[in-house]
Amino acid sequence: MTEKLVIIGNGMAPGRMLEHLFETAPGKFDVTIFNAEPRVNYDRIMLSPVLSGEKSFDDIVIHGDAWYIKHGVTLYKAVRVARIDRDAKTITSETGIVEAYDRLVIATGSLPFMPPIEGNTLAGVLSYRDLDDVNAMMLAAKARGHAVVIGGGLLGLEAAAGLALQGMSVTVLHNAPTLMNRQLDPAAGYLLERTLVERGISVICNADTRQIMGDSHVTGVRLADGSEIAADIVIMAVGIRPNAALARDAGLAVNRGIVVDAQMRTSDPFIYALGECVEVAGSCFGLVAPLYDMANVLAAQLAEEATLGFVEQATATRLKVTGVNLYSVGDFGEGDDRDEIVLRDAQAGIYKRLILKNDRIIGAVLYGETSDGPWFFDLLKRVVDTREMRDTLIFGQAYQGGSPLDPMAAVAALPDEAEICGCNGVCKGKITGAITGKGLTTLDDVRAHTKASASCGSCTGLVEQLLHATLGDAYNPAAVLPMCPCTELGHDDVRRLIIAKSLKSIPEVMQELEWKTSCGCAKCRPTLNYYLVADWPGEYEDDGQSRFINERVHANIQKDGTYSVVPRMWGGMTNPKELRAIADVADKFHIPAVKVTGGQRIDLLGVRKEDLPAVWADLNAAGMVSGAAYAKGLRTVKTCVGSDWCRFGTQDSTGFGIRLEKFMWGAWTPAKLKLAVSGCPRNCAEATCKDIGVICVDSGYDIHFAGAAGLEIKGTELLCHADSEDEALEIIVALTQLYREQGRYLERIYKWAKRVGTPSILANVVTDLDKRRAYYERFVYAQSFAQIDPWEERVNGKDAHEFAAMAEFGMPVAAE
Repeated sequence: MTEKLVIIGNGMAPGRMLEHLFETAPGKFDVTIFNAEPRVNYDRIMLSPVLSGEKSFDDIVIHGDAWYIKHGVTLYKAVRVARIDRDAKTITSETGIVEAYDRLVIATGSLPFMPPIEGNTLAGVLSYRDLDDVNAMMLAAKARGHAVVIGGGLLGLEAAAGLALQGMSVTVLHNAPTLMNRQLDPAAGYLLERTLVERGISVICNADTRQIMGDSHVTGVRLADGSEIAADIVIMAVGIRPNAALARDAGLAVNRGIVVDAQMRTSDPFIYALGECVEVAGSCFGLVAPLYDMANVLAAQLAEEATLGFVEQATATRLKVTGVNLYSVGDFGEGDDRDEIVLRDAQAGIYKRLILKNDRIIGAVLYGETSDGPWFFDLLKRVVDTREMRDTLIFGQAYQGGSPLDPMAAVAALPDEAEICGCNGVCKGKITGAITGKGLTTLDDVRAHTKASASCGSCTGLVEQLLHATLGDAYNPAAVLPMCPCTELGHDDVRRLIIAKSLKSIPEVMQELEWKTSCGCAKCRPTLNYYLVADWPGEYEDDGQSRFINERVHANIQKDGTYSVVPRMWGGMTNPKELRAIADVADKFHIPAVKVTGGQRIDLLGVRKEDLPAVWADLNAAGMVSGAAYAKGLRTVKTCVGSDWCRFGTQDSTGFGIRLEKFMWGAWTPAKLKLAVSGCPRNCAEATCKDIGVICVDSGYDIHFAGAAGLEIKGTELLCHADSEDEALEIIVALTQLYREQGRYLERIYKWAKRVGTPSILANVVTDLDKRRAYYERFVYAQSFAQIDPWEERVNGKDAHEFAAMAEFGMPVAAE
């Protein structure tokens, strides 16, 4: 009979537990989850890349809504549990929901420790534990002010790096002599501090913070030596405490955390607990690897499978800051019974230290070059005697035997139990087993089936080596997919050769690139037409017959064979003259439906094909042009009312949106392109789900890109900040031109960005001003040929055959 399983908390640990439970005991439990956060389960260890702008929330979601639906899980979002009634075996939420349980799992996580410093309750003092904290920090960072981070451990440094990338001036205060003193020795801590300072982050060690200054909002921090540091926000990152209040109130055994045994059972046989809220054998845990071990144990317990129980093991530490490579594991303290091996390369910034006891590795600290970290960790866990490899041990696995080995041989030599992905606790055997057992052939396949390399990505190289070692020559990460069956060439090669060989017509491309068919196909002709239009402006004449029907007739075909007409409304603005013209057209041509679109325009639905030129003529007479609602090109620039009308507006978002749209309309792009400009961080124009979005702030314009809100949902990434409207325009135009030149046909901008990488895009349109200007000027040149209203052309007779009514033949004529 199905049992009722209720889970309080929806973090990574209960999520992993449910994955295993659904695999091993499907249908055994009817599951209900109460989540205090208003969202689904996400990868909390990847909050730092979200803060830095390198990832969006959608990138770190572990279980989307569809996963809960698939497994029949009832998920209450933003619903806190108020009490547990152990006698009645029910829980009650703060909103009054009462849920009975047969088994209860408490996974309430941890709370940030807020040191008792004067001023710690002021507005602007933030913690760093969940997405709400990240969103608060990102909002505060819009003003480009000063941030002080109290705490130089993992979380504090990741917060500092993220805020610095968001444009804030950051100071880290740490109460120990060196950073990350619990995970790094002083030498590695020194190198880490040097790296952060080189990135513009100020670091003060041995800092004794005495006061957070301010009246209603934080203004600065005062140290014990009397020095003061200006601050617009203060981030507390000095540690965590198990969130055990609910269990304590229910009368469960609680010390520092909820006391559980090795099977994750509390003092009540029907209640279990796991994650950061628990205490096992006197220890509490905050890293993900032991939490996942707990999840595996509890899943087996609930499935009534035999298990050894939870055993504390050494865990490795990595810092999730792009470009900072460090790895630490085990005990690196000094002692008379210990030896150490040290390797330093001052020029390369590399430091490696191994700590040995009785010829066994008991600790390792690596900085700058960390690829051998998992191998050293494996030797530590297996308590391997290192005497025979002592002379070459510090050089890593590839040098065992006295000379460098093939990296493939090195990874193949790892035992199956060697950990590859520390974030998700995935060993080599699970990865190779999935590759062979499930026929996996790509890195994305491995990520989907095992989660290896799906979080911070630091193990990606090892996973790719395992793919190569397992599949041999069958693994080809750089394999080029042909553009279509007519050619063996991929999109990038075709485009490169079009330019290199100065190919300026579709027949010329097909002849010179040895097409397999005489005239191409429905895939390659539109593709070639776009590439030629974009690469040879003013020289190549657009081939209408190589476009799909909507672009050919400049309107969207509907299911009944009629068309919709959407005139352009610059920045979402209109006027009485335009509205009267639209109303008159609707009456004159008996148009059955008139609808306001999500892009701040008006859609006339049900226009007969033969009426299109006449409809366009009347709209042209009112000064309106095609809205390109059908186009692989600029669609809309959505705006809010901005500083003209809104009391929160920081800039003239409407005016800038109109300027952008008038500058960029007519441009063809690989796929549809939608923009938005919001006048303040409240984001009323929804700029953070567009292809390119602008958030206006007091200091200028934050430029976002690579969002999506269609079949796929994705928040934008922050590209950069512009101080002026002119600078923002140039960056956006250069970005669009880069996309026009690099994007594959039908490839949305977020897919292009993922393929080429944000660093490459930044290098071309942000950091290198000469390149940016060159892209901008190429776009401007192309626009001199593109900004011709296609409606007006067809009103004047172009492509008249497209709009002629089909001839009707009677039987006698047909018989002849």
